[in-house]
Amino acid sequence: MAKDLRTFLAELNSATPEQVKVVRKEVDPEFEVTALVDKLEDDPAYPGFPAVLFENVGGSEIPLLINLHGTYERLARSIGSNVHSMVPEYALREGSGIKPVTVDTAPVQEVVLTGDDIDVGLLPLLKHQELDAGKYITSAVTICRDPDSGKINAGIFRHQQQGRDQVGIQVNPAHHTAYVLRKLREQKKPMEVALVIGHHPALLMGAVSKLEGIGGELDVVGGLLGEPLEMVPCKTVDLEVPARAEIVIEGVIDTDPDATAVEGPFGEYPRFYTRTGPQPYVKITAITMRRKPIFVDVFNAHTEHSMLGGLPRMGSIYRRVKEAVPTVTGVHLPLSGMARSHLYMSMSKRVEGEPKLAACAALAVDPLLKHVFVVDDDVDVFNEVETLWCLATRFQADRDLTIMPGFLGGQLNPVTYGHNREEKGPMETKLIFDCTKPVPPAVFPPSCRVPPEVVERVDHRGLLEDGDALTSYLD
Repeated sequence: MAKDLRTFLAELNSATPEQVKVVRKEVDPEFEVTALVDKLEDDPAYPGFPAVLFENVGGSEIPLLINLHGTYERLARSIGSNVHSMVPEYALREGSGIKPVTVDTAPVQEVVLTGDDIDVGLLPLLKHQELDAGKYITSAVTICRDPDSGKINAGIFRHQQQGRDQVGIQVNPAHHTAYVLRKLREQKKPMEVALVIGHHPALLMGAVSKLEGIGGELDVVGGLLGEPLEMVPCKTVDLEVPARAEIVIEGVIDTDPDATAVEGPFGEYPRFYTRTGPQPYVKITAITMRRKPIFVDVFNAHTEHSMLGGLPRMGSIYRRVKEAVPTVTGVHLPLSGMARSHLYMSMSKRVEGEPKLAACAALAVDPLLKHVFVVDDDVDVFNEVETLWCLATRFQADRDLTIMPGFLGGQLNPVTYGHNREEKGPMETKLIFDCTKPVPPAVFPPSCRVPPEVVERVDHRGLLEDGDALTSYLD
């Protein structure tokens, strides 16, 4: 059977049943679902921060799954890997794309709603964070077509419920979907879109990969799955969508730039409320779904939001930066930077200047990056203490800090600025921290360590006893 949301859930439940929980009691879609998941994260009774399937969300007959993407362990499992090796594995699969195939059988079109039957309120939409403007779709992969190349592009954006047949869309101007929309509006053509909800985690991760040009994300999904993504033509727009998705919303964005609706506020990845105001919207032309669909939600401005964007970005950055600077050995987007803004990068430095070159390559790959820390390859970039130890002991700001203002960045960050600096805009100041040692023949003190051969030889298992053994010393 082709891989989809259900095959992954079955695999997860079989291998690690503690990773998926079910709530049968009716819950309020406004805050109650997210409050439960919020408490779950720090509850030692539920290790592993499990995904939760809510069977009864008030106002809808469709069950809701949230937090499926809330840990790197689950995301790594979805690509047949583990947390230690997931970044190079993601990079390998991303660079080995498999093109989609068109099929005849489409579970996602078992139910088709058009005309007066369209009502996005049938879905168990949530109000997630305290000041969110309303209910949002947070997990939809938005598919559109580039008018110049004909290529299919995919990305993930927020969609506010604005009526029975209308949802908002908010797109960062640096994203390829924004380029497609601008092109079509210059040509005075509407933009057809399809919002895909519920599939294997590979679909969501592939949709946020940082690729070389517009399009190619669905090929990446195939590479992550290890098989072609099955596609089927839409019912009302000239696009194809994953046949084994749970729900698809088809629609059109108006050609008129003034066709907008007030959108937001909405809790975003920096965990602040920004970018509120007039935005384009999608006029829904059809909703298709399985007979018994599962609605997938991503918990915005929370750990799941960060994790889901983290692994794909790390894989893309690792692959593309190594093409420019082959001495790069590892990358990590830590949660301290919301898995977006801070990048820890290790390299086997051969010549002076390589760290800044690698950092600039990373900044070009992902505009959301703000601070890049480059360390030597004797450091595990997934160990934040080790990485910042290099900042304390191998870095001097007057020599090793590079400040670059006026870069296009993440407009959702509350401190980005416009041309006049006093006004809000999409620009920010990038920093490069070169925390590497000088190359030979320069001399740098060796770091302290227990001899590795002794650490390898010593077996602590069976030697350590409980503290009860202290009794004789305390008499």
